[in-house]
Amino acid sequence: MQKYKTVGEGKIYEANYEINRSKFIAHVRRVEDEDAAREFLQSIKKKYFDATHNCSAWIIGVGVEKHKSNDDGEPGGTAGNPILEVLKKNALTNVEIIVTRYFGGIKLGAGGLIRAYSHSAALGLSAAEIVTMTPMQKFDVTIEYGMLATVENWLRQKKIAVGGTEYAADVTISLMAEPSDVEKILSDITELTAANFLHVLGEKVLIPIRDL
Repeated sequence: MQKYKTVGEGKIYEANYEINRSKFIAHVRRVEDEDAAREFLQSIKKKYFDATHNCSAWIIGVGVEKHKSNDDGEPGGTAGNPILEVLKKNALTNVEIIVTRYFGGIKLGAGGLIRAYSHSAALGLSAAEIVTMTPMQKFDVTIEYGMLATVENWLRQKKIAVGGTEYAADVTISLMAEPSDVEKILSDITELTAANFLHVLGEKVLIPIRDL
């Protein structure tokens, strides 16, 4: 389970760009596999069926395990690859960018096309929510009621994520932190409670943390 950057899930981000009467529309979406990437591309082609081109690129998997670009009729290397390079430059994965072009009657030339598709893709990412999928360890801490106020105040000061609190014979607080921080948190709670607590490790999950 590795940390990686992607875009927010469940939303299509859009941006528009116009140069020399050619209109470019960038669409950005999170995709988890090749089937999702193909389905997204087909949906854009269906929506913009009258467009001159629907060029695309995607990267899937941590470490750029899989990637693909498509010029969709533009001169080779002037559309899909520039879009792909924008994804690589921003170190994003599980993301697809599709740039739709409506030709305005004025040719841009190879260099102009590369710049236009790169700029459109970058504008699409500027409109997107960028998140870092971060591995987090869930764990429960059980303490006596007499220590509750002290521990809760300490958790707030340290800004440790609290998932919930269960009140029974003792109090169980569900916590979540990056795996590398868990040992230090438990050590601090040991000192705070004079070792009068119990803890149980839960599952590791990937949590989207928004980039500021």
